Amino acid sequence: MKNYYLILIFSSILFSINAQENLSPKQLLELNRVSAVGMTKDSKFLVYRSSKYDVSKNKRSTKYYLQGISGGEKKEIEDYSELVADKHISPDGSNKITIKNVKINKVTGQDLYPELKNSDVKIYESLQYRHWDNWEDGEFSHVFIEANDQRKIGPIDIMAGEPHDCPQMPFGGEEDYLWGPLGKTLLYVTKKLHGTAYTKSTNTDIYEYNLETQKTRNLTAKNKGYDTSPAFSSKGLLGWLQMKRDGYESDKNDIILRFKDGDLNLTKNWDGTVNGFFFNEEGNKIYFIAPTGGTVQLFEMEIPGGVSGKIAPPKQITNGQFDVNGIVGQSGSTLVVYRRDMNHASELYTVDLTNGKMMQLTHENDEIYSGINMSKIEKRMVKTTDGKDMVTWVIYPPNFDKSKKYPTLLYCQGGPQGALSQFYSFRWNFQVMAAQGYIIVAPNRRGMPGYGVEWNEQISGDYGGQNMKDYLSAIDALAKEPYVDNERLGCIGASYGGYSCFYLAGIHEGRFKSFIAHDGIFNWKSMYGTTEEMFFVNWDMGGNYWDKSNKIAQRSFNEYNPIEHVDKWDTPIMVIQGGKDFRVPIGQGLEAFNAAQLKGIKSKLLFFPEENHWVLSVQNALIWQKEFFKWLKETLK
Repeated sequence: MKNYYLILIFSSILFSINAQENLSPKQLLELNRVSAVGMTKDSKFLVYRSSKYDVSKNKRSTKYYLQGISGGEKKEIEDYSELVADKHISPDGSNKITIKNVKINKVTGQDLYPELKNSDVKIYESLQYRHWDNWEDGEFSHVFIEANDQRKIGPIDIMAGEPHDCPQMPFGGEEDYLWGPLGKTLLYVTKKLHGTAYTKSTNTDIYEYNLETQKTRNLTAKNKGYDTSPAFSSKGLLGWLQMKRDGYESDKNDIILRFKDGDLNLTKNWDGTVNGFFFNEEGNKIYFIAPTGGTVQLFEMEIPGGVSGKIAPPKQITNGQFDVNGIVGQSGSTLVVYRRDMNHASELYTVDLTNGKMMQLTHENDEIYSGINMSKIEKRMVKTTDGKDMVTWVIYPPNFDKSKKYPTLLYCQGGPQGALSQFYSFRWNFQVMAAQGYIIVAPNRRGMPGYGVEWNEQISGDYGGQNMKDYLSAIDALAKEPYVDNERLGCIGASYGGYSCFYLAGIHEGRFKSFIAHDGIFNWKSMYGTTEEMFFVNWDMGGNYWDKSNKIAQRSFNEYNPIEHVDKWDTPIMVIQGGKDFRVPIGQGLEAFNAAQLKGIKSKLLFFPEENHWVLSVQNALIWQKEFFKWLKETLK
């Protein structure tokens, strides 16, 4: 009888193991996506939303929950308006912020010729005629103030007549505006440039509007780069994020504090870049998140007494193979944050600020993950051609067996200066790639934050240089492993990663058997002539292509131009392109596909007419996944 029960227990365990499944693309897209609404006014609870996509209906549904900071059962709620403070309402409750689009410029044929109502034309006299995925129509997003009580005040357009946006387009949000501590002033972020000057600059500033005088002043006029994310401490101290150099969107991001005796760069002497920050309840510390060593972690800094105060170095609070990818709020010695890793989508966690210990607060995907085989994520150090140690993430298929041989993919990160951390994408998802039987090699090549400013900046003006050698060093190092099938190596990536695929296709010397390039730059000269943020190409290329005296720019537009190496293309390639991608416009993908087809190379064009630089429709995203793995199956046989 004893042996009988042992057999039953063993069989049950074996069945449980066999019942586990590998993550499918459809399951990935149907995961719950968690985002915080905010802390309750008493800081004892968290309000969050959980969104889920129905692939068959191509729609998203959202539910709201109340969750205790100390844990316990969540409670579904319908209305959270009385629970969470509304940042749009002034501290004294008398006024509120609204955001409205305002027509400023005449752009269309109907604007300029009202009698021609059936005309369909846009007329421009400068750049900034389109941005990200929208054509300029003469409307701008403005901040308004209106009464929140019985008074008949407003709405007042504090940016009246200005051809500028707040929130900033295309990705700005509530972080771009806030009330002053007493509600007598309102701060907002905008770039007060227009047309061609706008496209060449990153010079956003923080402006203060005074409700009593109705005057506006620029609080950051001295700085010519980005000034963003203003916030006040409980003591009324203003802080914000700042990049120094105009035109450089990936410059070192520092925390600036404004004291009565001047401004202090709190992180000036720290060799890193800040993603976001948060004042503690007492107003004597700042918590911030930043990339480090292939992850994103939480740090703490003391706030000195003034400009001349002593600055203590940052203290790292969290540590582990995960990303802390956002700060929500504080409750005593506990901070609520987002956390994710390559096997798990973002959930909300608490951090004990005394010891860094973390507790999972939301569990929206636990049930799904309990039936999913997880990938093994390994952090390896690879020696580069110039003798540096490079962090390389290696993601193995579930139930990995080192006695077998696996097809292997080199993943090329976009940005180009985006952190290759423990991120969890709903498209470029390492977990779902590994689940289909692939090893993924993801190197933290030159041009990524988390390894100091010098490492991060090296890529500018050197797109086809050392970082390409870094890619090849990573795949060559893994190719020495007996479980990597060198006859089935692929190379994949989007944006700068797509450029990397196009460029490597001409210099890889037979390493790869397949390429997939999504919204990649194929021809730098036509890219320069059609993209919409000129500061990006000016900085990263080192200038324009017609300046023959500029050696860096000439190298970028010629030697490092993928189109100049097409004569050596001989490998199957799938090109993916969004029709509304104005950052890397449609011609880039079409030029690459034309070249491959005319050279007789096995190739495929996956074109999404209504998608931008990303794929946002859930059904389009599923087709993206299906075609992605179909292509790899065909070409890495």
